[in-house]
Amino acid sequence: MKYTMVQQALAETIGTALLLSAVVGSGIMAERLAGGHEGLALLANALATAAALAALILAFGPVSGGHFNPAVTLFMALRGELAWVRALPYVLAQLTGGVLGVWVAHLMFDIGILARGLQERSSAGLWAGEIVATAGLLFTIWATARERPGAVPWAVASWILAACWFTSSTAFANPAATIARSLTPTFAGIAWRSAPAFIGAQVVGVGLAVALAAALTPAPRPRP
Repeated sequence: MKYTMVQQALAETIGTALLLSAVVGSGIMAERLAGGHEGLALLANALATAAALAALILAFGPVSGGHFNPAVTLFMALRGELAWVRALPYVLAQLTGGVLGVWVAHLMFDIGILARGLQERSSAGLWAGEIVATAGLLFTIWATARERPGAVPWAVASWILAACWFTSSTAFANPAATIARSLTPTFAGIAWRSAPAFIGAQVVGVGLAVALAAALTPAPRPRP
């Protein structure tokens, strides 16, 4: 089935909005119920995020590819797997959806809709974590899609669940999510001053993933 650009952009908007609602909403719920145990709150937040991500990719993947992430869109455009004319509407849709998703989470939990992040996340270690999280996510998508495209939703969810724990940054790995999370003072938030460096690290991760994919792309078979 062929979808129009408007339909694809709408799918990216809705999917990103629901993803950020899951990230922020589960963070609020986890913090309220964990009784001050940050590890338990992170576990609940990571599980909910990974589950929502798998479901959303399965639901919207047939329409738009289920990117919900400018890093994914940029990676595919740089690889020549997505036309640049489609990349810009995708990114705008993702940025819009991310902000809407945070506002929906605030509305659900009776928090002022307009707010800003307060959690300072600024260090070389955190930036390194974002590079690893983003490059690993993109490489996982690329490598899985080559041989087992039906497994991509589960591979992506598994990577994000694991990276929430093994990376120092807890794996934002998404510029749209980073911007959106700078608009919430809750568990999943990030101070607006910290966001640009996170996004810069994510862009570096995109470049690293492109290089890794190029290095491991099989050589074309010689013509008989």
